[in-house]
Amino acid sequence: MTFDFSHWPVWAGALLIFCSRVTDVTLGTLRISFISRGEKSLAPIVAFFEMMIWLFAISQIFQNLTNLAYYVAYAGGFATGVFTGLRLEDRIALGSRMIQTITQEDASELARSLRGEGFGVTSLRAAGASGDVNVIFSVIKRADVSRYMSIVRQLHPQAFAAIEDVRSVQKGVLGVRRPPLSFGGLGSFLLWKK
Repeated sequence: MTFDFSHWPVWAGALLIFCSRVTDVTLGTLRISFISRGEKSLAPIVAFFEMMIWLFAISQIFQNLTNLAYYVAYAGGFATGVFTGLRLEDRIALGSRMIQTITQEDASELARSLRGEGFGVTSLRAAGASGDVNVIFSVIKRADVSRYMSIVRQLHPQAFAAIEDVRSVQKGVLGVRRPPLSFGGLGSFLLWKK
């Protein structure tokens, strides 16, 4: 099936190409995020729609090889799609993070506060480069990182914190479950995993 846009104004075809690229690159960013987080059932579905949209956009370029506006729309849509995809991926915040917080001060109040907020906490004493330290480990939902870190900054502003991606988690306490962000039915489908 071919779509003939030769009778359309140039700006309309360029806009269609631009929007197609924004959509397919955004989906590509989400697909990569799903793959890196082990969402094996979602990635192929997203990949299908990503490729269908890309084929549509590239076919318009090949049908209009002398139209500079289409090239600009294609490249601009790609750049905007990267930005949009990163923002959307950050917004839906899939996955888990492990936070290691290291402080030279007594961390018992910090551990109590974090537990009081529903976070799972493992704390221990350790030897650091400049003496004894207290280490707190927590695996939390990615969407809760800023809330977790605000508690750490409030109680121990000089603490060192390292945040890492976690590919999978078995058992344990991952914090209080929160309702998913609202993207209509898509938000519930993508975000509310047990």
